[in-house]
Amino acid sequence: MKRVGIWLFYLVGALAIGYLALYAYVTFTGRTITPGDPIHIFRKPDAPSYS
Repeated sequence: MKRVGIWLFYLVGALAIGYLALYAYVTFTGRTITPGDPIHIFRKPDAPSYS
């Protein structure tokens, strides 16, 4: 039971760090994240499409 509690503690900590990283990304880039929008991080707008 103690081992399950430790893993649950690590899981909650990892989720909190992930949430803070997402918050920092949105804050520093000035973007608004809306559900359903594709994420364009390293894509140039004038890059050719190979598909």
